[in-house]
Amino acid sequence: MPEVTTSSQDANLTPLMRQYQAAKREHPDALLFFRMGDFYELFYEDAKIAARELQITLTARDRERTQPMCGVPYHAVDGYLSRLLRKGYRIAICDQMEDPKLTKKIVRREVTRVLTPGTAIDTAFSAGQNNYLAALHRVGDAVGLAYLDLSTADFRATEFRGPEALAMALDELGKIAPSELIFAASEGWANAPEAPAEVAQVKTCSALEDWIFAAEYGLPLLERQLGAQSLDGFGLGGHTAAATAAGAIVHYIRATQKSGPEDQGPVHVDALYFYERNEHLHLDQVSVRNLELVEPLFRDTEGDPTLFGALDECVTPMGKRLLRASILRPLMDAARLEARYAAVDAARQSLLGREAVRRAMDGILDLERLLAKISLESAGPRDVLALGHSLGRLPELQSSLLQMGASWWKQTGEGLDRLEDLHSAIEKTIVAEPPLTLADGGAIAEGVDAELDELRTISHSGRSSIAAIEERERQRTGIPSLKVRFNSVFGYYIEVTKANLAHVPADYERKQTLVNAERFTTPELKDYEIKVLTAQDRSVEIEKRIFAELRRLVLSHAARIRRVSVMIAEIDLLASFAHLASLRGYTRPLLESEPVLELIGARHPVIECLMERAGTTRFVPNDLYVDATEATPEAASAPHLLLITGPNMGGKSTYLRQAALLVILAQMGCFVPAERMRFGLVDRVYTRIGASDNVARGRSTFMVEMTETATILNTATVRSLILLDEMGRGTATFDGLALAWATLEFLHAEVGARTLFATHYHELTMLAEQLPRLGNLRVAVKESPKGIVFLHRMEPGAASKSYGIEVARLAGLPPRVIQRARQVLKQHERSERGNVEAETAPALQMTMFTPLSQQILDRLTETDVNTLTPLDALNLLHELKTEIARGAKDGGR
Repeated sequence: MPEVTTSSQDANLTPLMRQYQAAKREHPDALLFFRMGDFYELFYEDAKIAARELQITLTARDRERTQPMCGVPYHAVDGYLSRLLRKGYRIAICDQMEDPKLTKKIVRREVTRVLTPGTAIDTAFSAGQNNYLAALHRVGDAVGLAYLDLSTADFRATEFRGPEALAMALDELGKIAPSELIFAASEGWANAPEAPAEVAQVKTCSALEDWIFAAEYGLPLLERQLGAQSLDGFGLGGHTAAATAAGAIVHYIRATQKSGPEDQGPVHVDALYFYERNEHLHLDQVSVRNLELVEPLFRDTEGDPTLFGALDECVTPMGKRLLRASILRPLMDAARLEARYAAVDAARQSLLGREAVRRAMDGILDLERLLAKISLESAGPRDVLALGHSLGRLPELQSSLLQMGASWWKQTGEGLDRLEDLHSAIEKTIVAEPPLTLADGGAIAEGVDAELDELRTISHSGRSSIAAIEERERQRTGIPSLKVRFNSVFGYYIEVTKANLAHVPADYERKQTLVNAERFTTPELKDYEIKVLTAQDRSVEIEKRIFAELRRLVLSHAARIRRVSVMIAEIDLLASFAHLASLRGYTRPLLESEPVLELIGARHPVIECLMERAGTTRFVPNDLYVDATEATPEAASAPHLLLITGPNMGGKSTYLRQAALLVILAQMGCFVPAERMRFGLVDRVYTRIGASDNVARGRSTFMVEMTETATILNTATVRSLILLDEMGRGTATFDGLALAWATLEFLHAEVGARTLFATHYHELTMLAEQLPRLGNLRVAVKESPKGIVFLHRMEPGAASKSYGIEVARLAGLPPRVIQRARQVLKQHERSERGNVEAETAPALQMTMFTPLSQQILDRLTETDVNTLTPLDALNLLHELKTEIARGAKDGGR
């Protein structure tokens, strides 16, 4: 913890440092930015941390260097704050509460804001990404999760019950990836090494006192924040765990932001959305990661290999965030999906109308984050003007929507609030090019306030006013050499030479005597001096008052602004879907009631996009058909489980991921990269694609793989989509084969879900003879004397071999290694086939272990029958017959 002196030590400090220590004691866990003139200074351990993290010079206040310090300019502090917040630090801002020019004592200072990673709004966030503060809380067998993006007022909560409640809540927590997590101190979520991995991944965890999470405190606080008499209208009735977690978040933001009255939190946080897990297609954090939906698996990957990166054609920041949310939470509502399909289809067919809508949104900035800055009193004149300019685009947007003609677009246009009254008020109040802050004035337009205009006239026309006074006094006194001047000591004065003192009027008051002249003042000059010297300060004071009134006006319309922002996000999302459909040839999915998945000419949306950007060859499309429909004659022969075999690098993993991504696209309401897609709603996508060690939790690669597989087998339904890739490769060959075999049988008989199972165990292909709803697919490969060529196409049937050695050859292994590997492979296969046949085939009754002579198979494979002479053929038959006889005598070997 940063160093803080005790009260007894304060006596040895200067008044300034005693003031610093008092503020530091209130916030011992935060870096204290202490305002001193034009700089924010940090001291002691805070200074050492800031100097290291920000790469700035560390100095000291004393020669003995017992008080380390560093500082940053106040006008550039935001950039430094952002860097520290991204690293997970908490920051307390201690500002000067008085004008140093107006006090003779030490300036009073107070902590005006506490910035934390989860409540920051000034950091350089990605436009398409939220910055969430999350809260976890347990009540009995329920676990509540709430999270808020203070910069956008996106406030959500959910709750899980039963023995798996904690696991489900942690999975959801991992998926939203908050910047900060708060919890009751007694729950100890962050106590290592017991801390769950999802909690440990959060950069900043804050344990709060237990009373903050008490229902009798948190629920009334949440009601006051939302301006409601009851939380039932927000879906929180009966969900105490979720509601108290949300209440703790409200407490936390009120305690850290320190804006507005103590009994009122940020005005823009006026709504909360409670959701159940089954309202959306469920994607656990494993699937989100494996499918690279919003984040790449490897940071150094060239380009942006994520689904978000491939789909992001949105114009506005609100649209980008809705796109990200739609990817992570696809819809399960068939009616909403059909409405989206219809809207996208209409926009796809209307190029001019669609582009008019997108052009109208160009220039609409982040309404939600601008509103948040205004609510939290961190917005400057430029922020408010940016909001005004954005609102000024609404009439054109409404006009373009109404011209679309199609039902959804027209209804949306009719319901769009143009906010012309607010736009007009902002445009009339703020100048066209305002300064960054109100500190020096010049932000309020002319004509808004008569007194302000007069003060500006005095400030800007000082020279001409003095010249006018001087000319008038010369004429009145008859002294042509009379001068009106100013200096910082005596202010404004009239100077008359001693030769003209007899002409000085009686109303002149002597101010100073010089060798050759006298200086005087008059009541008029005194009044003018007061006006000029106070004009700037008074102008700034008036501008701050007017700006505060404008801010209150904007916040009085916060609900209208947020509704418009939500509508713009939806407009932007669907318009971008239509743009993608037209640009890339995406087609409308056909939604069925039965759990079928049919893809014709399907393409991987991310890989295709990356190939187009790189200007390489076109993506090879593929077909897919699985049908999990039960008890119908048509579905009786249709596979719901496809076993996919073939070489590495042939495209099996791409084929699996492609199926999942197209389902996610379709359930977002987006068109898909395929000639045709027909599907029934999917309730959950499971992916077991690759695995890695979790050393910290004592779990090997194989253990992780089995844990993920267990989750699939225990929770999947007939409506799910299951992707299993290379199951069982983390253990001994026959252990893995046996587990994969049993898993396939269980998926076929007990689960019945649409399943794609990629494997190198070619023995599994024999299951197609025993399991009627299992079908075999293989990766098409073209063999030639020079090696193999991947065709990246799936075709019915089972692969005859894995081509692993051929892939190794393509990778560049030395020829001697490849040659020796082929020899060892033949010997190993002969040995294993014999051992398996002797030890396991009778018990398992697996037809895959038929005892055939590998030597005979090799001879037949290597023989070119087209070049054999009759005599050669007879000799070969004799040799094979002799070999068979010898093998029978030796026990079938």
